Amino acid sequence: MITHIAGIIAAIAFLLLVCFIGIFLMRITKTMGEVNRSLNNITDDVDALSHETEKIMANANELLKDVNGKVATIDPAFQAMGDLGQSVSDLNAATRDLTAKIGKNNEKRSKFSSASKVGKAAFDVYRNRRSKNNSEES
Repeated sequence: MITHIAGIIAAIAFLLLVCFIGIFLMRITKTMGEVNRSLNNITDDVDALSHETEKIMANANELLKDVNGKVATIDPAFQAMGDLGQSVSDLNAATRDLTAKIGKNNEKRSKFSSASKVGKAAFDVYRNRRSKNNSEES
């Protein structure tokens, strides 16, 4: 009789074990179903994002082409401005050189002018003396 009781206890324990394993497997099955649904949702969302990203990339490429085209049309204007700046710089340098040459010529002229004034004054003095000498002799 003890062996029958031990067998019944073992059978009950095995039955409880099978019940708990069954409950555990049902919960795992439910969890795996939710994971599967979540993966399906994520896959759908990633597909939608992928399509939107492709559209954004296409728009970005079009905008980049447009900007590059507009920059290409503006480049000659910037080149012309750079050339104009160089021309103005060259004109300033030429003006400085001309001013320096004129300044040197003015110095020479002022020296020549001073010398000619002294010469004229000396000639006037000489002429006045000669006139006086000629008037005194007559």
